[in-house]
Amino acid sequence: AIGDYIFRVCFIDTFQATVLTKFAINSLKVKRVAVLKDVKNAYSTGLADFFEKEFKAAGGEIIEVQSYSAGDKDFKAQLTAIKSRNPEAIFIPGYYTDVGLIAIQAREIGITVPLFGGDGWESEKLTEGKAKDALEGCFFSTHVSTENPDPAIQNFISKYKAKYNSMPDAMSFLAYDAGMILFDAMKRAGTTDPEKVRNELAKTKDYSGVTGKISINEQRNAIKPAVILEIKGGQFKYKETVAP
Repeated sequence: AIGDYIFRVCFIDTFQATVLTKFAINSLKVKRVAVLKDVKNAYSTGLADFFEKEFKAAGGEIIEVQSYSAGDKDFKAQLTAIKSRNPEAIFIPGYYTDVGLIAIQAREIGITVPLFGGDGWESEKLTEGKAKDALEGCFFSTHVSTENPDPAIQNFISKYKAKYNSMPDAMSFLAYDAGMILFDAMKRAGTTDPEKVRNELAKTKDYSGVTGKISINEQRNAIKPAVILEIKGGQFKYKETVAP
């Protein structure tokens, strides 16, 4: 990030790529993976590049890479090319706005392997309509599981629901942690003086947030765990936690 007054409470995509690699190899037990990325989007291309590097380093094989542009409605050509290579799973580092349609079309042409992706998948809209069945048994990495029994998480969810009448998504949890870490730094600094608050933010270590224990490293990035969620019956079910 530009400027040493900018801090991050979410993990960065290099870590997300490590999480997804570990998950693919250790839990899905797959070695041959295809990638379908959104070329118009820095998040998607970045996460794809990091994942490809990590996955190969861990002994996996990227057998096919195909591209689309956000907002496309027809993915059949790319999916047909992927299908012909016979992957054991398909990595789609895109946003929920496209993933549902991709999944529907993948199933229509007979692709049955699991699809998996990153935190861009997370939205109640992901599994709307036919996408609910198409994404059954698929996975994505994200910041927190709403199923986690941790009282801090459950307390946050019930307060959020009471106020907004809907379930909080990852962004809601992260925004809350960002605010609370800032208040914590102000409290420790004993002042709102920018420089002093900045120095306390930089010292944040093992802060118990709703998205896990958060420490800030020298690059002002968060060191924290990630979770993998599985899509079952249109719901996002907790699968596993991967430590940093």
